This record gives sequence, structure tokens and C-alpha cells, in this order.
Amino acid sequence: MREEPLSYAPFTTSDSFGPFGNLLLRLSRALALAGGLVFMGLVIMSLVSVVGRKLFSFAVPGDVEVLQMCAALALSTFFAYCHLIHGDIKVDFFTHKMAPHKVALLDCLGSLMVGLFGALIAWRTAAGALALKEVGETSAILSWPVWIPQALMVPGFVLLAVAGFYMSIHQLRLAVWRSL
Repeated sequence: MREEPLSYAPFTTSDSFGPFGNLLLRLSRALALAGGLVFMGLVIMSLVSVVGRKLFSFAVPGDVEVLQMCAALALSTFFAYCHLIHGDIKVDFFTHKMAPHKVALLDCLGSLMVGLFGALIAWRTAAGALALKEVGETSAILSWPVWIPQALMVPGFVLLAVAGFYMSIHQLRLAVWRSL
């Protein structure tokens, strides 16, 4: 049985992923970092609003709307990176004594499901954003078009789908490699 060295450290850029996988990893990391910056901005905005309310009778107008819209957008940016570094939750109670190539086959199936789920969510999120644009729905306080933050979630879900499909192929290759 041949073993292939793998590294899933969060900041790794060269492992058995190959050129496309490493590009996907870098793109996913960059998107996740952008989402983290959005969350940092939301924390600062919330602090200004809460402290302003308590001390100066000032609040950021529409802070809850902005928080809801931007948090949903930022959350969508983390999923692909999490999947690529094996950060998603796995219950290995039943598989910890299985052969590595069998575990890799199960991981392949799981990643395929993640890819299909990402594609489905991307499709439905895009369809929902188009429907919201068509009806012209806006937020209650700021009157911001609601479709824009929803449409901005689509790239994160598309990247999740690509990461899932890529990892499915990657895990299948590992399963075959480990079974030799």
C-alpha cells in the first residue's frame, strides 16, 4: 500500500492538490478572508451603534438590516475553504478502523454530496435574487435593494460546488492510490 503525504494545514499552498487544486485553495482562502473582513466591519458597526445608543443617543441607521444582509453574504464565503482543508464536521466513529482507501471512498462520496449541495444552493440563491430584483423588494429602513446581497452570496456557493466536486475527484484518486 502506497501512502501519499498530505498536508491540510490552513495556510498550506502546496500539497497533493496539484495546480488547479492549489489555485482553488488560494481563491477559497482569499474569499474567506474577504468574508472575515466583512464580519470585522460588522462588529465595528455594531459596536459604534450600541455604544452610540447608550452614551450619545446615536445609532447607526439600519444597523440591523446591514448586519443581516452582510452576515449572510460573509457566511457564504467560508464554506469552500472549510471543505478544502477538511474543516467540516466528520463523525469517524464507524470508519476509524476501516482501511484508508475505503475512508477515502466515503470522503469522495461526501464531497460529491457537498458539490451537489453547493450547486443546488447557488442555483436557488441566484433564482431568488433574480425574483427579488424583478419585484423590486427593498429593505424597510434603508430602502436598499434586497437582491444585491443575495446575489453576492452566489459566488461563495459556486465555489463551494467546485470545491466539493474537486475534492470528490481528489479523494477518489487517493482511494485508488491507497488501494494499490
